[in-house]
Amino acid sequence: MKAVRSIRRQIAPIALVAIGVAAWLALAVNVGAQTPVPAKPTAPAKAAKPAAKKSAEPEYKLEVEPRAMDLLKAMSAKLAAAKAMSFTASVGYEYPSKLGPPIVYTMRYDVTMQRPDKLRVLMPGDGPASEFYYDGKSMTVYAPAENLAAVASAPPTIDAALDAAFDDAAIYFPFSDLVAADPYAALTNGTVLAFYIGPSSVIGGVKTDMLAWANSDVFMQIWIGADDKLPRRVRAVFADDPLKLRHEMELSNWQLDQGVPADAFASAKVQTAGHMEFGAPMPPPKGAKPLKANPAEAAKPPTKSN
Repeated sequence: MKAVRSIRRQIAPIALVAIGVAAWLALAVNVGAQTPVPAKPTAPAKAAKPAAKKSAEPEYKLEVEPRAMDLLKAMSAKLAAAKAMSFTASVGYEYPSKLGPPIVYTMRYDVTMQRPDKLRVLMPGDGPASEFYYDGKSMTVYAPAENLAAVASAPPTIDAALDAAFDDAAIYFPFSDLVAADPYAALTNGTVLAFYIGPSSVIGGVKTDMLAWANSDVFMQIWIGADDKLPRRVRAVFADDPLKLRHEMELSNWQLDQGVPADAFASAKVQTAGHMEFGAPMPPPKGAKPLKANPAEAAKPPTKSN
């Protein structure tokens, strides 16, 4: 399901959020409920009466609003029509800490693509920089700091190459659905909820339309340019994550159908770099467990340093 994988599956492991769509919405609906005021004491009744049955709270009905889906369709059509495009995706994702509150790490993806078989992704961020090149025949990952490169043969389309990169080397980009041949199909697979939220003028310095979208795995809020129909921001939480970690992607510096240099999808540095295997990172040691916040530890004052 590509709509889920687009934000969740990144090169660094990302935790997922543990609330289903219905539970998420029920929480939002009930936040404003007032605390009942205690009744004044009265004299005891002579005979106890059976407790009145509480009326069941109305169940929230998941709806797919045409207006929200139309916005996704217009955005997808704009992206699918572009023969070439470039943009910057700034992605923030949370990790748990020993203190309790999560810590945010950030990645930046400088993306250039040309349909149907060219893609370049330059990745500076909170960690080692890396570069990804795909030219229709092979895909290359390059680590500048280590001067190491991994090269593998690749299928003849961007969609197939990204699938192969994930299957073979656990490489996935959070914007993959946006560069797919059919962004609408990739983004809306499994839709169970969609509704229009309202306008905004504070994201990316342009007017946007906000909408919410969900399937059984993820709840997303999306900002789409009101005039240019380009995605500007995506915010998501996932149904599997007990820590309710949040993931955000800001999209900027859009250029569509601009000229792309012929040598943009390869790097001369790779020719003299050392070789590394095109494969997934080493799995954690057997028996290793993910870090969990310890409330007792969080309550302790920090140790003073000299």
